[in-house]
Amino acid sequence: MLQAFDRHLFTLINGAHTPFWDGVMAFVSRRESWIPAYIFLIGWLIWHFRRRAWLLLPLTFATVGAADSVSSRFFKPWLGRLRPCHEPALTRTLHLVAEVGCGGTYGFVSSHAANTAALATLLSLVLPARFRAFKGGLIAWAALTGYSRIYLGAHYPGDVLAGWALGATLGAGAAWLFERGVRRWAL
Repeated sequence: MLQAFDRHLFTLINGAHTPFWDGVMAFVSRRESWIPAYIFLIGWLIWHFRRRAWLLLPLTFATVGAADSVSSRFFKPWLGRLRPCHEPALTRTLHLVAEVGCGGTYGFVSSHAANTAALATLLSLVLPARFRAFKGGLIAWAALTGYSRIYLGAHYPGDVLAGWALGATLGAGAAWLFERGVRRWAL
């Protein structure tokens, strides 16, 4: 029943396509689209956190790397759930955006969702309350990235939800380590 609901929700999201949204979702989903934002973010974190950035940045890279590695090297091959774009029963109704493609054979859990949720959770927890709008932007970016993966036919909604859960868990753990490190080393 849960799998049938997942497939139905996927069909609704993937089937609601337009040329405009195809372009937007393809842009959002491409990792290289975000390189300028990542470069800016690294510089801003160094400026804002000063000495503490030398603890935060390695933790951030390790957290996103762990989310990516656990999702793609552990869950995907271990569980072996086909991506919707590799599912023979969906080939006639599936809408794929040619410039994005499909990705690897397996899709559970979504690495895009795990990576963005890890980064958004970590930074949302370590940034001061005055950055509420920035934190909201990070959460919206993670949500939009996950949605784009469903829209583009690369993941079922369950893949994305599991990716968000994995990323949020790792991000929360990294935030806890950061706070402990700051107290321990008086940064």
